[in-house]
Amino acid sequence: MMRSARTQMRFARRVILGGCVAAWAMYLVPSGAEAQELLYVASQEEVTVAVIDMSTNRLVTTVDLKELGYPETAKAHHTAVEPDGSFWYVSLIAAGKVLKFDRENHLVGEASFKTPGMLSLDATSDLLYVGRSMAAVTPPQRIGVVHRSDMSIDEVDVFFPRPHALAVDPTGSRFFSASLGQNSVAYAPTGTAEVDLLHLDGVNHMFVQFAVSRDGHWMVGGGQMTGDLIVFDLSGDEPVVVNSVKVGGQPWHPTFTPDGRFVWVPNQTANTVTVVDARSWSVVDVISHPALIEPHGSAISPDGATVYISGRNVAGTYQSAENGVDRPGTVVAIDAESHDVLAVIEVGRYAAGMSAPSGH
Repeated sequence: MMRSARTQMRFARRVILGGCVAAWAMYLVPSGAEAQELLYVASQEEVTVAVIDMSTNRLVTTVDLKELGYPETAKAHHTAVEPDGSFWYVSLIAAGKVLKFDRENHLVGEASFKTPGMLSLDATSDLLYVGRSMAAVTPPQRIGVVHRSDMSIDEVDVFFPRPHALAVDPTGSRFFSASLGQNSVAYAPTGTAEVDLLHLDGVNHMFVQFAVSRDGHWMVGGGQMTGDLIVFDLSGDEPVVVNSVKVGGQPWHPTFTPDGRFVWVPNQTANTVTVVDARSWSVVDVISHPALIEPHGSAISPDGATVYISGRNVAGTYQSAENGVDRPGTVVAIDAESHDVLAVIEVGRYAAGMSAPSGH
């Protein structure tokens, strides 16, 4: 069943305000092809989005969503970016919004959706899929489908509680969502509203997030309760669980390297990042660093050279090295080949979901 809602009229005020607020940052923001070098990191507690230049590993600017009229309690959670970097999106959990910005950080659209969480963009169509936040205890058993051109939104029934993990196959063929409340995965061709359900036996993994390899063959999901990275083979009509890798520490948002060779997994309660070989499905490294604190999101540069991990730092374990900011969120840039830490970028408090353009 699909339901529709239209962009609200009061959005116009925010567009005007957004243009004014973002104007100060325009001179700092690359345009054109350079926009593909930008990484967008949501800071949930501070309600900001950090824009990071991946070519220099430096903070370009910070978009303060509170200055656009959104409340201090809005909770910026996850981002998505067009493949060419032309537009980017952020979900606001408590404000019930998904916002659209252009590459100059002008607010150009918004959609209303109750407790939005994860975002996953279909690069082959106009669709942006939206899950529900973990903070929502009894949200509607539906996910959202935003039409990016006009930010209108439909909803798709998934028939299970607390839909959270979310991914669109990079080839644009199917979308996947999973429940925090039971061992179930919903999947369907993109653009359709009739889902099939896959039920897994055993203890509930509580899938936090999925990642799909660029060729669409493999999908992995991190289980908050089990500490397992579950491997799905997507080559058939139905996803099939073919392996499980013990990574521990509440695996949060995994990322495939562009060549599909490795999966990087932030371990939220272990303060580490696990690197998994996707040929043998075995752990090849576990990375620790003082700035890898409560690791949450992950992303990789379009060329596959650098992996980025966000850290919440809610407990304040990491101390600011630059300006004495209290409990800054962190983004740790890691060389994808040597696994050396290249840079630590301090961002707004409670750094959460992040996204980089896929560049394909």
